[in-house]
Amino acid sequence: MGTGVIKSERLDLIPMTPAFLEACLAGDTSASSVQGLAAAAQLLKLAIPTEWLEQKRLMQIRLGQLRRDPRLQPWLLRAMGLRREGVMIGHIGFHSRPGADYLRDFAPGGVELGYTVFAPYRRQGYATEACEALMAWAHQEHHVTRFVVSISPDNRPSLRIAEHFGFQKVGTYLDDEDGPEDVFVRNIKTR
Repeated sequence: MGTGVIKSERLDLIPMTPAFLEACLAGDTSASSVQGLAAAAQLLKLAIPTEWLEQKRLMQIRLGQLRRDPRLQPWLLRAMGLRREGVMIGHIGFHSRPGADYLRDFAPGGVELGYTVFAPYRRQGYATEACEALMAWAHQEHHVTRFVVSISPDNRPSLRIAEHFGFQKVGTYLDDEDGPEDVFVRNIKTR
């Protein structure tokens, strides 16, 4: 299973390796965080906004997953790199590899997708472009036909993206951190 970069028209979706995540998590002071961010930027070959450092819990979760199972690397977090500007504008990735137990009841064999676009880059089509590229990679390279997204009912931009791709609402659940979220599934028909 390759861990290469997934390319779209404007973006490079670059895997976040354990070394990258460790560099981002390094230090408890603002000075050491900035040093860690500089080291991380060298690893990705992208400028990384400090907004990324607000995602420490996500980094810790994904780093733990990668330490337990390095084969998850292609599926987990990827930086959204805006190729022309050489800057990280957000992140995208799956929560696990396809077929996770928690998805069995409503998307057997499926995989859950999540993403964030940093504030200065929103409303420019980057999330849609990144989602399309990542789902195409999973479908074409790994024959995944079911995709899941969980979206807050108040998140109009993400709801529009789900609608754009033909996701259908299959339920609602209460997330411990984010509150109520609607669950949507997209099934890709195969011949």
